[in-house]
Amino acid sequence: MSTIALSQTEAKTKSNTRATAHTGALPVYVYAVVFSSFCIVIGLIWDISWHMSIGRDGLFAPPHMVTYLGAVTSGLFSGYYVLKLTFAGKQAEREQSIRFWKIFYGSLGALFCIWGAFTMITSAPFDDWWHNTFGLDVQILSPPHTVLLLGMINIQFGAMVSVMALQNREGSASKYSPKALAVCFMLSSGFLLVMLYTIASEYLIRHDMHKVLFYQVASGLFPLFLVAISRASTSKWGATRMAAIYMMVMAALVWILPLFHAEPKLGPVYNHFTHYQNFHFPLLLIFPAMAIDIINNRLNAAPVLKALALGAAFTLVLLAVQWPFGSFLASPYARNWFFGTNSWYFGLDPNYQYRFALAPWNVDTGAALIKGLAIAMLFALASAWLGLAWGRWMKSVKR
Repeated sequence: MSTIALSQTEAKTKSNTRATAHTGALPVYVYAVVFSSFCIVIGLIWDISWHMSIGRDGLFAPPHMVTYLGAVTSGLFSGYYVLKLTFAGKQAEREQSIRFWKIFYGSLGALFCIWGAFTMITSAPFDDWWHNTFGLDVQILSPPHTVLLLGMINIQFGAMVSVMALQNREGSASKYSPKALAVCFMLSSGFLLVMLYTIASEYLIRHDMHKVLFYQVASGLFPLFLVAISRASTSKWGATRMAAIYMMVMAALVWILPLFHAEPKLGPVYNHFTHYQNFHFPLLLIFPAMAIDIINNRLNAAPVLKALALGAAFTLVLLAVQWPFGSFLASPYARNWFFGTNSWYFGLDPNYQYRFALAPWNVDTGAALIKGLAIAMLFALASAWLGLAWGRWMKSVKR
């Protein structure tokens, strides 16, 4: 009896050890860079809303400070991690890292974050000079904004790679909490999707949802990342989770920003208001993302055939949900705080004929629609094929 009791005690001890072995917290710099990615998307969309509502902003405007917080946090924590690993790290830790400049050791994600932080900080005075020289810039992809966005994407990709490296290492599940890894991966990938949408948003607004260019841009851009995340994630619903975070962040800012006071301070002012004008309501990407996850998990086929199925599913599902949703957003039922279609730039005429309607030149029909959607599917095929290849690479990242 004593032998049986001892065996049961030993088995229970081993079980408890296995249960607690993987509950360790992630390295601090991982949490820091995911937080940095969050700050970047919040600051970016707030800055766009600032330009829509107030106009000219200064170098140290509140949205810029939130963005700079993300850059500085990412740079400092990633830099500290590299220095600590280089000068005080153990040999086993260095073997799981990348050596660069023949001196330093660090993870691939940390390197992306450091270079992204430098790029963002460098772009700040460039952007301020640009505004002082050329005046108000309402384009997202101006030269200084392009430099800034490259830095932002570097940090966001670095945050995602930092989580992936821990997730992919053999035995990492016994050292770090799988739940913490999954949450950080979901958040970092979702924040990246917010950034991608924002970059391409000039072609993806509600007024363009019945235009083939909308579906061509979306099909060329989003499958690449959704398919890659679906393949690289340890969850069966990686792309769906990515799209869910994107939708939650975008929708939350539509609801929260108009609660705060703002009024135009740069003429001419044609549209008078007293609160922030919100950015766009999110696209319904969660539905094509679900289709991508289902196909990726259930279809065993050659990469080209699988990419064909993934690309066609993305374009067709997006068309099925976004086309009628575009009609809804143009209706009176969407003119409320939830969908935020009342938002309007202060320099535009509030009585513009097509403010709440789809202009005839933004509606494609007949042969033009069919031809445009066929081209969109080709873009989606190429994007999904690259996504599969990228996803395979992401699963191999361990440093």
